[in-house]
Amino acid sequence: MKISRKLHTEIRLQNLAFSLLFLAVVGLLAWLSTRYSTQFDWTAGGRHTLSEASRKVLDLIDGPVKITAYARENRQLREQIDDQIGRFVRAKPSLSLQFVNPDTQPDKIRELGITTDGELFVEYQGRSEKLPQATETALTNALQRLALAKDQHVVVLEGHGDRSIVGRANHDLSQFSEELGRKGITLSALNLAVTPAIPDNTSVLVIAGPKTNLLPGEVTLIQNYVNAGGNLLWLADPGELHGLAPLAQQLGIKFLPGVVVDASTQLFGIADPTFALVAEYPPHAITTQFQNVTMFPASAAIEKPDAPGAPFEGEAFLSTLARSWTETGKIEGKIQFDANQGEKQGPLAIAYALTRSVPKPEAPKPAKPDAKPEDAAKPKLQRIVVVGDGDFLTNAYLGEGGNLELGMNMIHWLAQNDQFINIPARTAPDAALNLPQTALGVIAVGFLIVLPLALIGAGAFVWFQRRRS
Repeated sequence: MKISRKLHTEIRLQNLAFSLLFLAVVGLLAWLSTRYSTQFDWTAGGRHTLSEASRKVLDLIDGPVKITAYARENRQLREQIDDQIGRFVRAKPSLSLQFVNPDTQPDKIRELGITTDGELFVEYQGRSEKLPQATETALTNALQRLALAKDQHVVVLEGHGDRSIVGRANHDLSQFSEELGRKGITLSALNLAVTPAIPDNTSVLVIAGPKTNLLPGEVTLIQNYVNAGGNLLWLADPGELHGLAPLAQQLGIKFLPGVVVDASTQLFGIADPTFALVAEYPPHAITTQFQNVTMFPASAAIEKPDAPGAPFEGEAFLSTLARSWTETGKIEGKIQFDANQGEKQGPLAIAYALTRSVPKPEAPKPAKPDAKPEDAAKPKLQRIVVVGDGDFLTNAYLGEGGNLELGMNMIHWLAQNDQFINIPARTAPDAALNLPQTALGVIAVGFLIVLPLALIGAGAFVWFQRRRS
C-alpha cells in the first residue's frame, strides 16, 4: 500500500495526539497520587495492617489526638515513625502527627523529659503519654490508657501465701499484672494485717487464692467492703476456703467438694485429668463474642442455690464439658465417676458473675440553684466474680488459649469498663521465626556448603561439555 504525503501527515498527527494524551493521563495520575494513597497488605500475618485490637481501641477515641515525634533530621528514623503512625492516621483521621527536631527546642525537651531520639508525645483530652518508640503495640496501649477517663485501682490481697503480683514463679500473677499496667490499670498489694483498711479508691479487690487462714478481722473487713458495694474478684481453689466461708455465705454461693476432672483431656495431649477445658460460653457481658478455648488446671465446682431474698443475682458464665465430674477421691490410677461418693456429673459451673444494685450515698447539694446534681443518688451496680480456679491467670498458664483475654475481660467488667471488653490483649502479630537447632544446622549447611558446591559442580559440568564439543 502506497502512503501518500497527506496520510503520512495524519498518522504523525495521530501519534502526536496519542503521546500528548498519554502524557496528560500520566501527569494526572501522578497528581492524584499526591492527594490520595492506597495500600495493600499481602503479607501472611498482616504485618503492615492495624490489628483488630488497635482498630477497636481507635473506635473508642472520640476527638483529636495529637502525636508529636521528637526526632532529629534522620530520614530513615522519620520514615519509620511516619509509616507506623500513618496506619493509625489512615484508620482515624482525627489523629495528627508532627515532627520536631529536639535540638531546636532544648527547653521543651527538658520540660517533657524527652531522652530518646524518636520519642513520641501523645496528647488526648488533656491527658498525655510518652512513648520511647513508635510501635503499634506501644501506641495502642497508650491510646487505651488515655481513653480511660478515670483512674482504675486494682488491689490484690497478700500475706497468706496468696499469688503475688510481682513474683516470677509459675504460680504468681506478675505477667497478668504487667499486662493490666500496660492497659492503664494500677495494681497494688495490700496486707490487711499490716494496713487494716481497704482504700476508698479501690476499683476491684482481688482475693488471689490464700494458702493459710485469714484472721476473723480480715474477713470482716472484706465483708464490710462487699456490703458497701465494692467490686470483688475471688480466685478460689479446690479444698479449704481458709477462713472465707462467711464470705461465700454472704455471696450466696457454695463450693462443691472435690476437684473437677475430665479424663478425656488425654485426647488433646493433656495427661493430667484435673485440667478442665471450657469451649462454649453463654451470652454474658464478660464473654461477649468470646470464642477461644480456655484452660483451668485445677478447679472447684460452684453452685448458687436459688434462695428467696438472696441479695445477689448470679449467672454462671464458665462451665465445663458434660463429660467432667467432681472427683472426691485421690487423683491416681484409673478414676471414674462415682455418684455414691457424692460426686456430681458435668457440666459444672466453675465461675459465677454476681450483681446487685447498691444505693449510692446522697449527693451534696449543688452550690448554685441552676447547677445539676451528680448521679450519686442513682443506684450503683455492684459486680462480683467468683472463679473456682486461680491458676489459669498465673505465669505458667496465662498464655494458654484465651486465658489472658478472659482475665482482662473480667477485670474490665468488674471495673465498669464494658467498652474495653473483648479487645485482644496482644496487638501485634508475632513476626519472629523460632526454629530448632537441627533445622538451623540444616539451613546453614545447605546454604553455606551444599548450594555453593552444587553451583560449582554445575559450572564445571557445562565447561567440560563445551570443551568436548
